[in-house]
Amino acid sequence: MAEKALKVGVKREKGYLYYLDKQGDVSRAKMARGGKKGGKPEKVTKAGVKRAEGYLYFIDKQGDISRAKMARRKKKK
Repeated sequence: MAEKALKVGVKREKGYLYYLDKQGDVSRAKMARGGKKGGKPEKVTKAGVKRAEGYLYFIDKQGDISRAKMARRKKKK
């Protein structure tokens, strides 16, 4: 189950991929379609999220930053 990390309320546009960049801010890039190349990433919102280890961070349907615990397999001996 996912939990909200930060409410930012990003309004999404069709044709863009929204993600959390290395600085913890929300960025977007134009998606590649039909042989056309994708676009350069651009910052949408400064959020400054500090990532915790073992969590996957993503932009949810409401446009907020959420996180979910990553499923990890146990190591075989």
